[in-house]
Amino acid sequence: MTPIKFHPDADSEMMAAAIYYESQQEDLGKRFLSIVQNSINHIQINPNIYPVVHVDVRRCLTETFPFSILFRITPEKIIIMAVMHQHQNPGYWKYR
Repeated sequence: MTPIKFHPDADSEMMAAAIYYESQQEDLGKRFLSIVQNSINHIQINPNIYPVVHVDVRRCLTETFPFSILFRITPEKIIIMAVMHQHQNPGYWKYR
């Protein structure tokens, strides 16, 4: 399977969302992280099935939570560019 690498900002925003959800309800943050991991597992299996949303960046929608995982495919790895709440400014991650 292709290795996954997180952009540091993507990792930070994922953890911030998990902390927020955990503060709302016990184990909700853990559930969020589990669903994100499940989505990443699907990306690793077949990354090309996800639609291109900007140049070479693809998007995977998560189940249950209103988040998208934005990623690039390189020959050596898959780079997670953002774990983005779908109601945020959609282009904020493009500088990455």
